[in-house]
This record gives sequence, structure tokens and C-alpha cells, in this order.
Amino acid sequence: MPQKRRKISYQEFLHREYEFFRAPLAPEMEFYETIRSGNLRKVRQLLAEPFHQKKGLGMLSEDPLQNLKYHFTITVALVARFCISGGLSQSESYSLSDYYIRQADEAGSVEEISDIHNEMCLHYARQMSALQTGAVTSKAVSTCIDYIYDHLHTRITLNRLASVTNLSAPYLSRLFKKETGYTVSDYILRKKLETAKSMLSSSDYSIAEISASLAFPSQSYFTNVLKKDTGLTPKEYRARNRATSRLLRQSRG
Repeated sequence: MPQKRRKISYQEFLHREYEFFRAPLAPEMEFYETIRSGNLRKVRQLLAEPFHQKKGLGMLSEDPLQNLKYHFTITVALVARFCISGGLSQSESYSLSDYYIRQADEAGSVEEISDIHNEMCLHYARQMSALQTGAVTSKAVSTCIDYIYDHLHTRITLNRLASVTNLSAPYLSRLFKKETGYTVSDYILRKKLETAKSMLSSSDYSIAEISASLAFPSQSYFTNVLKKDTGLTPKEYRARNRATSRLLRQSRG
């Protein structure tokens, strides 16, 4: 009798590593998700390792400088796509990617490309931070947003957020809607769906496992809300969006 697969958590998805010696996909996806979330503090932490010293970069050119330029272009393209999916306008995102690709094309050393890489990542993260919290003026709502990002793998309730912020639930509900344009429940669902889409595109975990890892009430509920959001079932969404995963694997292979 086959052994039952252990239930995963959202945090395990982000931090698991592949057996082979290459840039692991899960931390790669965490990096793009962090930029999309506008978490500047965490982006800076993830940029501690210089881009040109990153382990597992595939050989796209025998020339080290040209090889890094190719990888930089792939990275910018993916950052741009992730940020568009997070709400950044296509025109702004693609304008930024074009600008930084031109900068890298003119670079004369791998160290210079690493500097451009860091500048690019932080620039996108700042744009996403402004987009995410542009209307947020209160510390309470900012605290709620941070809590939601850190606890997507759990069932998050208005009462729990009210406890975290030391505010009454009705008052926090009104304040959150006023500053974000979303009800608390709608905002949580939006962020869980964004994460589920990434997991569908970049992992082989089953739809049931992804649903459970993000604390959706049931797999059928997850299927229904994803279809309402995208017009696709989880299976259809996974099939259509595997191109990003393949591109990452090829660039690291």
C-alpha cells in the first residue's frame, strides 16, 4: 500500500530545496514573491549574495559577462511579470524592464551587472510597496497587511487581526476597507489566490495539497474561487502557466 504523502505547509513550499545542485526553484519563487509584495526589508536581505556569485546559474554563454547578462534579462522579465500580476501597470513594468536591460547591456563587468540587478529589484519592490500601501496611512492597517503576508498558511480572521492591532473588529473592518479598498476577507482571499497561482505554476504539489497548505476551507472552494478569478480550474491554470517554471529550470540547468 503506497505511503500517504505528508501534508505540506505554505512555509515549507517557500523554503524546500531541490536535491540537485542548481538554483532551487522554491527560494527563486520566494524571491519574486517578495519583490511583488513590496517587502523592501526582506528584498534587501535576499540581495545579500551578489548576483554574479549566485550558485547554480546555468551556462547560457561561455563568456562569463555575456552569460550573466542573459540571466539578468531572464530575471528582469520574470520580475516584470510578477509585478504586473500584483497590480503594476504593464506600461510601467515593461518600461522599467527595458531600462534595466539596456543598462545591463552596456555593463562592462559582472560586478556592475550585480549592482544593476540590486538596483532593479529594489526599484520594482519600491513601486510595489507604493502600490500596495499607497492609500494606507494607519499603523494598524499596515500591521494587518504584514500579518496577512506572514500567515497565509493559516485561517486568518478579522477577530485575530483585531487582537493583533488592539482595535475592535468593527472599527478595524471599516478602517481596512477605507484604506485598501478591500474588505479584510476579500484582501486575504486575493493574497491567497496570488500565492496559489505561483504554487500551481512552479511546483508539482497536488491541487489538494496546495488548497490545504493555504488553509482554504476545501478543495472545491479553492477550485470555485480560482475559476471565478481566472476563468480556469486549478488544473487548467497549471497547464497554461508552466512556461514560467520551464524557463526558470532551463536558465538554471
